[in-house]
Amino acid sequence: MSFTDEEIAYMRSQPIARVATLSPDGEQPDVVPLAFEFDGTYFWVGGSGPSVARTRKFRNVEAGHRKVALVIDDTVSFDPFITRCVRVYGDAEPPIERVGLVGPGLYMRITPTISWSWNMAAEPVGEAWYEARRTVHSRTRAQPS
Repeated sequence: MSFTDEEIAYMRSQPIARVATLSPDGEQPDVVPLAFEFDGTYFWVGGSGPSVARTRKFRNVEAGHRKVALVIDDTVSFDPFITRCVRVYGDAEPPIERVGLVGPGLYMRITPTISWSWNMAAEPVGEAWYEARRTVHSRTRAQPS
């Protein structure tokens, strides 16, 4: 299974994801909002300049904590209350050099393993909370793009 057309269109319309990694000692989760790319198969996070290699997310993954989580969400309306979200669990790989969203630099590739989405139609919540769509993604590995 994979992402639906609606999920892909939604993710590509959003500029920011929240990415969570785990500290080298495995004790402290860290979450940071950042720009991301979704190429239809993988998520890419990173940037240009020497400081990107020293970011906590890169250090955490390079320390062997490859399980990550991403959240891409927005609020469509407060009255009526409408929010949308795609939540992704995935496996991150150490950063590689590539040309990405913010130009040439270091980027970490994240392979989605499980995702949940809700309210892709942007309809009011109504009597019940949003019904989530859960997807288990295949673990196909391709060469970095």
